[in-house]
Amino acid sequence: MAADASFSVLTGNSVETRNVRAGDVIFREGQPADELFVIKSGHVRIQVGNRAIAELAADNIFGEMALIDNEPRSATAVAVTDVELVPISEKQFLFLVSQTPYFALKVMRTLAQRLRVMNRGFD
Repeated sequence: MAADASFSVLTGNSVETRNVRAGDVIFREGQPADELFVIKSGHVRIQVGNRAIAELAADNIFGEMALIDNEPRSATAVAVTDVELVPISEKQFLFLVSQTPYFALKVMRTLAQRLRVMNRGFD
């Protein structure tokens, strides 16, 4: 992922984090959503059914789609390793998008990159 797509600015020392053990489900496909996550440390696998579609490392976000379109989770997120996550509420997300155009652009770049990867999978 491009360096400018890092979300590390959201994982400073003063933020509240959530720890998830390796193998635990962070959220399941079909569940309602009210937050996205920034990975502070560890690896997270995103899967649809039993098929892994991405493995994400520190400074990446996931779970953002459900906040953008208010639909249920489109995939399941599983901790591959022990992970430390920074949850971003829908209210915080909307504030960041409205007050920080660069944040909104980074989210759009992340979505575009993931869409391109998915499209390549259907070639």
